Amino acid sequence: MERTLCFDFGNSRLKCAVFEGRDLQQTIHLENDSEAQIAELLQNHHPTKIILSSVIKHREGLEAQLGAAAKFHMLGHASKLPITTPVGKPETIGADRLAICSAAVDLFGGQHNLAIGLGTCITYNFINKYHEFLGGSISPGMNMRFRAMHEQTALLPLIEAQNQFPLVGYDTKTNLLSGVILGMAKEIDGIIEAYAEKYSNFNVLLTGGDMPFFVPHLKNRIFADPNLIFKGLYAISEFNNG
Repeated sequence: MERTLCFDFGNSRLKCAVFEGRDLQQTIHLENDSEAQIAELLQNHHPTKIILSSVIKHREGLEAQLGAAAKFHMLGHASKLPITTPVGKPETIGADRLAICSAAVDLFGGQHNLAIGLGTCITYNFINKYHEFLGGSISPGMNMRFRAMHEQTALLPLIEAQNQFPLVGYDTKTNLLSGVILGMAKEIDGIIEAYAEKYSNFNVLLTGGDMPFFVPHLKNRIFADPNLIFKGLYAISEFNNG
């Protein structure tokens, strides 16, 4: 069975997913993209296909190293996609958004989909039933909000996210947790409801590293999948590495 490696290099994390056919077998967090670490990964898994999605400036020579190991595709605006992008300047669309949108139509083809990514930023991505990515919106992510309050005030501390906190904070830390996490949950619900006024019937898909902090607080019905980007990358790989 063919083995595909899907690399996702985001602003916060470097990750790789291993697929056997269409089945995701495991995800791997990388410390860096050094030649030695990538070589070890390739040696351990012997892929037949590789795709790289990167929103950072990755190591020079990485693409050549991956291309020498298997059929390789670098995700970009010129990639063949299961969606169309009738938005201005498609070359400016982030690779992570292209992957999320591709996963949505791969899972729920022929339906309206709102795919939400919770990473460094929150991205809202709407794909209609004709598989057209119409666009969406971007707002600051969870850790960006925590850092902004710390860096732009004299006394507020930098805290780490937690799952347990009250609605009514009783100290500085719990006030920050309630404000950021519950505030973002209400924002997400509000955006979903705004789309519902325009498009009466659509799926809501949620993914990203910060997803577990928000799922318990959302009132709208959602399809939550932490591996949505990887599944989208696999679908794009099949389009291009076929």
